[in-house]
Amino acid sequence: MEEYPKEETVKSLTLPRDIVMQRRKPIGSRFKRVCVFCGSSPGNKASYQLAAIQLGNELVERKIDLVYGGGSIGLMGLVSRAVYNGGCHVLGIIPKKLLPREIVGETVGELRAVSSMHQRKAEMARLSDAFIALPGGYGTLEERERILWMVVIQPSSGRFWIRAIEPSTGWPSRGCDFLEELLEVITWAQLGIHNKPVGLLNVDGYYNSLLCFIDKAVDEGFIMPAARQIIVSAQTAFELLSKLEDYVPKHDESSVKLSWEKEQIGYASKPDISR
Repeated sequence: MEEYPKEETVKSLTLPRDIVMQRRKPIGSRFKRVCVFCGSSPGNKASYQLAAIQLGNELVERKIDLVYGGGSIGLMGLVSRAVYNGGCHVLGIIPKKLLPREIVGETVGELRAVSSMHQRKAEMARLSDAFIALPGGYGTLEERERILWMVVIQPSSGRFWIRAIEPSTGWPSRGCDFLEELLEVITWAQLGIHNKPVGLLNVDGYYNSLLCFIDKAVDEGFIMPAARQIIVSAQTAFELLSKLEDYVPKHDESSVKLSWEKEQIGYASKPDISR
């Protein structure tokens, strides 16, 4: 089994909260809160862990608060600590059933437990002004007992839901919700449910294959060229946030304008959490 880089080495790059507060020179941003999708695993490269910290630091520079999945380990733990140490608000949203699995040791900021994965996604989307995905995926298969089943459901609304379920628990597998969350907010943008930008932090070309797949879908007529512009990507946190700041929706305005209420995801145009 491959060993992860020692997380303590990367953690040491995060300055103490009081020092960061003294050194910070705010850049300013049109965003109040950004939702970061990332996994509870650190990844096999130290560059992924470093990117999580750099993203957290960049959010602090722009005085942007963090909304994330609530975990205290892996990339979730690194980005949340970086934002918290910088003096910005951290809001973690996590299903109650995942608390024992993804909360290990000390947590930072505010933690909100919700009843389901669906409610988690709804809250993260409702409270955020933009979305960023760090490297992540389905997670690691741990021994033979943890076999993942792919389940595809087509609700009455006509939208597909893709989940990986652990048969022993009935819970979504660790890390799978990351891709589900990312693809769903992209779909919501395409449907006109929101006009919030979605960014991929393409560390070491991690998302190259996904972007090639999407481009292929455009070439083959399955994704409209304008809808391709929903996804913004960059290799560094500074470049990505700069692109998101300049983002202007370009997808077809004739797309279906579904309301968040009809989709039962509780959208409100004005978030109810004050800075």
